[in-house]
Amino acid sequence: MPLIKSAIKKLRQDRKKEKIRDQFRKELDKSVKKANKEKKADLVKKAISLVDKAVKKNIIHKNKGARIKSGLSKLAKPTASEAKKEIPKQKIVAQAKTSKAKSSKAKSPKIKTTKSKNHK
Repeated sequence: MPLIKSAIKKLRQDRKKEKIRDQFRKELDKSVKKANKEKKADLVKKAISLVDKAVKKNIIHKNKGARIKSGLSKLAKPTASEAKKEIPKQKIVAQAKTSKAKSSKAKSPKIKTTKSKNHK
């Protein structure tokens, strides 16, 4: 048991943070197991979100997070309704590209400015 006042406070803070991390890790594990079992898109999306948050908070390593997300993304296949939603977006993008090509001829070319190498 620490004797110094600041060490006592640090120990108290560490125990509190440890409880919060353990609670988050348990929630993450439950979510991933449930997504693996039921294989529903909304559960997979929630589990991936929790994995990202865990990586951001350094609860799990980023490579472990990537492995978990990879396995989860294989489970969630796009449904017919999601596939229909993607088709109109592709048409809009194709129309936007053609309109940009027409308008780019009228504009003057942009000149890029760079800093000199001697500038520190």
